[in-house]
Amino acid sequence: MDGRPTQPPFARILLVEDDPADVMLMKHAFSKHWTEYDLRIANDGEQALAMLHRQDGYEEEQRPDLILLDLNMPKVNGYEVLQDIKADTDLRQIPTVVLTTAGDQESMVKSYQLHANSFITKPAGLGKLNEMIDAVVRYWFGAVALPAKP
Repeated sequence: MDGRPTQPPFARILLVEDDPADVMLMKHAFSKHWTEYDLRIANDGEQALAMLHRQDGYEEEQRPDLILLDLNMPKVNGYEVLQDIKADTDLRQIPTVVLTTAGDQESMVKSYQLHANSFITKPAGLGKLNEMIDAVVRYWFGAVALPAKP
């Protein structure tokens, strides 16, 4: 046995990421470690908020079990998305992981001040990305208890 969960439960994940190359790499990493998931993509903060609030064509959107949030995005940045999520009583219980290239102390502190559940600096290279996704899946869908969906 390689230490990975045999099969995590089905989960919906919202990836908020504006870089198409990073989206492609994340899709590959998730598919390598997990088969029962729905990875939804928001290409900017504005689209993420529309999806989360079920507005502007996303009225039927299912709420995610986990949000992976980039900070540096056009229109509405990750800090603004995080602030909106954590201010909303219907959304704040969704674990929100900041996943960004901005690995500086200031970005980390600001993210935690806005109540991010975790802060991860995007790793360089596909191998390290696969390891990071494996750790995220193990932690959020294997080690912790998440509240039941409303």
